[in-house]
Amino acid sequence: MDFVNKLAGQSNTQGSTNQATTDQATTGQSGGFMDKLHGMAGGGPNSEKNEDALDKGVDFVQERVLGQGAQNNENAVEQQKDEFISDQIRNQYKNATGKEFPVADK
Repeated sequence: MDFVNKLAGQSNTQGSTNQATTDQATTGQSGGFMDKLHGMAGGGPNSEKNEDALDKGVDFVQERVLGQGAQNNENAVEQQKDEFISDQIRNQYKNATGKEFPVADK
């Protein structure tokens, strides 16, 4: 019986360690290799700082209206999708009004 208890105790300890590691990686606060990889690919918190107001508006709608969760640490694919959406908004605005969108693209 002690063997089973020790085995269960070890797995619980490993489980909590793995959970802490998973939580840290999920929140993006690890500051490790994956964050650097996101940054090199065009995603992560540093690329969020380079967004223009329209991109931030797209993020706001996705987060608050569509309920897609936090948009403050998106990967490169999500960043490109948001940029595509904002480019389409700019193009449709120009087609409808004949003028450029009031917020400059970064």
